Amino acid sequence: MPDDKQGRNKQAANEEQRQRERALQEARDRADEPAPGEQLGDLDDALEIQDYPTTTEQLVENYGDYEVETQGGLKPVDEVLAPVDNELYDSADEVRDRIQRLINRR
Repeated sequence: MPDDKQGRNKQAANEEQRQRERALQEARDRADEPAPGEQLGDLDDALEIQDYPTTTEQLVENYGDYEVETQGGLKPVDEVLAPVDNELYDSADEVRDRIQRLINRR
């Protein structure tokens, strides 16, 4: 491409087009991400019938084999909760929040 005004304008237009395409792809990628709760799959429903308050140990005992979607793929709940001390949870929402924070920091 010649180094003249027309060539520079064409380069600028091409760069703008590439930026628009990148922005569109990023938006598509974000749209493909699961909504909060979707990462928990079947566990999300199970947490609703759990008696509260409950502890991390009780959750691992009851739901340790359930798998949740993490950035590294599906992982069992007992592995996701492994770094957590035996905490007390008063609601399904507290458990979901804790698991989501663990999933998102990995």
